[in-house]
Amino acid sequence: MKTTSFLFFTAALALAGCSVPKSAKVAQTNQSLFTAPIGVQAYTYRASFSARPEAVLDSVKALGITQMEGPNPKGVDIFKFRQMLDKRGISMPSIGVDYDMLVKEPLEAVRMAGILGSQFVMVAWLPHGKTFTIDDAKKAVTDLNKAGRTLKANSLTLCYHIHGYEFGPYEDGTLFDYIAKNTDPRYVKFEMDVMWAFHGGADPAKLMLKYPTRWRLMHLKDIRKGVANDLTGGTDIRNDVALGTGQINIPEVLKAAKAVGIRHYFIEDESPDHAKQIPETIKYLKGL
Repeated sequence: MKTTSFLFFTAALALAGCSVPKSAKVAQTNQSLFTAPIGVQAYTYRASFSARPEAVLDSVKALGITQMEGPNPKGVDIFKFRQMLDKRGISMPSIGVDYDMLVKEPLEAVRMAGILGSQFVMVAWLPHGKTFTIDDAKKAVTDLNKAGRTLKANSLTLCYHIHGYEFGPYEDGTLFDYIAKNTDPRYVKFEMDVMWAFHGGADPAKLMLKYPTRWRLMHLKDIRKGVANDLTGGTDIRNDVALGTGQINIPEVLKAAKAVGIRHYFIEDESPDHAKQIPETIKYLKGL
């Protein structure tokens, strides 16, 4: 029975004073919250990827993962790596580059994205001293706008990946608010890293809804219970835990992500236990 017909059928039963069969009630409510393709961030495998790229990709494929955020591991030829991905049916919709490359050689990022078939280029760290300041934010705004314009001219989208240190107070908001309001939305979008946003004191779901047109990508990760928030942008890698076992309200985050139209989701697990935790994370996502 088609969904619309099914809904009219159950509504008619209710209006007629008849009880709706339990099976019908289950059919109406038993919908998966997470239905997107599952991706993974290549940094998860940093300890072994360069030495054993094909073995790592085989393990990724065996988990049912079909997308990866790259780029290629150090020392692995980018053209050969693209062949490895294609052979296993793994696409690379997004690549990460460092800030210096983005600012000084944006066309190199364009070249890499073209080889790997990526539509997004993300940068995950803004240079700063011990604390991230308004001067750091102002420089970042100028650099991101300039690089984003170049990427857009080459049919790519720049995404800044938040890292937690941007949530220090500034005027009536935070330094991230300053970045969001002063980067050009035509050229600069964002990647939500769920754990780093939370660790910096933000509410990931509310933050996405505050800037609903700016988010394109997401890193799925959770943080161990009991770990205190701070503005360092760092924490012990053992504090990365399987989704649903930490502090973050993942269902609320995923509902907001759907509402704002996140395009790609990448599990990132920096823990030394990632081989054990990623299957747990996948099972959790599929069970929501």
